[in-house]
Amino acid sequence: MMRLVLYLVASLVLALGAAWTMSLPGTVEIAFGSWRMSPGPGFAILTVLVIAVLAALLWGLFSRAIGAPAALARANARRREKAGVEALSDAVIALQAGEFSKARMLARDARAKLPDNPAAKLLEARTELALGDLASAREHYRALISNERTALAALSGLYDQARTQNRNTAAITFARKALAISPSLDWASEAVFDDLAARGDWAEALNMSASLPARTRVQKAAKSRRQGVLETALALTLEETEPDAAYEHAQKALRAIADFVPAALVAARILINRGDTRRASALLRRVWKASSHPDAATLYAHVTPGSSAVERLRRIEELVAAPGNNEAAAIVLARAAIDAYEWELARKALAPFVVGQPTRDMCLLMAEIEEGQSGDQGASREWLARAVTAPANPVWTADGVTSDEWAPASPVTGRLDAFAWKVPLETRPVRLLADPERAAEIVRDPAPALPHPSG
Repeated sequence: MMRLVLYLVASLVLALGAAWTMSLPGTVEIAFGSWRMSPGPGFAILTVLVIAVLAALLWGLFSRAIGAPAALARANARRREKAGVEALSDAVIALQAGEFSKARMLARDARAKLPDNPAAKLLEARTELALGDLASAREHYRALISNERTALAALSGLYDQARTQNRNTAAITFARKALAISPSLDWASEAVFDDLAARGDWAEALNMSASLPARTRVQKAAKSRRQGVLETALALTLEETEPDAAYEHAQKALRAIADFVPAALVAARILINRGDTRRASALLRRVWKASSHPDAATLYAHVTPGSSAVERLRRIEELVAAPGNNEAAAIVLARAAIDAYEWELARKALAPFVVGQPTRDMCLLMAEIEEGQSGDQGASREWLARAVTAPANPVWTADGVTSDEWAPASPVTGRLDAFAWKVPLETRPVRLLADPERAAEIVRDPAPALPHPSG
């Protein structure tokens, strides 16, 4: 409504202005050669306006005619660019869908229509890599390295290609170059860090880990965990040669990961070697309460060098008290009791667990108890036979590999912090032998002769 009112007001003003102009008195003398004209002022003004409009129209037509070839070229370029962008978009979709041949054809079409577009060149290289045309892909990627806009993407492609060809040295070289350009690049940081961990270069890995950013709470927690594992790895490496430095690294690991068993064991062993049994015992008690890890209890029993089996049993009883439903505590207590020839105590510790489905270690301990306490070879053989098929006990496990001791990285993949204390998901099947004693040798090494309790 307002626009209509404004339109009417403007029309009225123009009409009044035109009427006022036409009513102006006087004449205007116009002479051109022998031609004379004396119109009124209004008519003269109207004539000038008409001539100006006609001149503008004629100039517009003339300039359009002159610029028609250039305009046509621009229109063709726009159509070509639009077609190139559509081909580039379709190539990305085809690549994501797994239609690699179609993606390469579309990428080449896009590159032909968009010769200066680096994305088209990069996409063509990516499709060639997906098709396995590694030589062509390498050439395209190398050509893109010189362009700062595509250098990182080209290095990423070269890294993927090197990994595909199992050229690990070349892959790490490309990752390091990318990291030099962009220190916060995630894939390059991860690749270089994994290489350091796989090679056991813990000091450099620790320095690199400390420099990596951690913005979110999850990233900060992961970084703290990674720092703790690396500190533990360094402590293990230096434990024999530089115990003081190893102890410092173990302490840093425990600050990063509270009650981390591998770090605590290193720190406790160093304290024991120093003769500081009080601090070692306190540390091991704390770790045992937090994790119930048998290695902590075993080291706690041996915290005093040269202690007898009876003394070790007393320390375990102080630590464990009543096993309750704690299988690890029952096994640790039974082991110490057997070593001290306290057969009834060992049997009592295992009694709540052997009724149902005892684990392999429990079966082996029961075999020792039956043979040591009553000399019942038949019962001992039955327990040995059960041990062959009994469920496994927790052990350090990484990528299907089990180990008696923790290691910083997986021996299969080199992945850091791969080992976890758990029951293996898959255990190697063991053929049940007719001779139970031979079966026991498959399950474990032959048990050493038991020492006298006073020793």
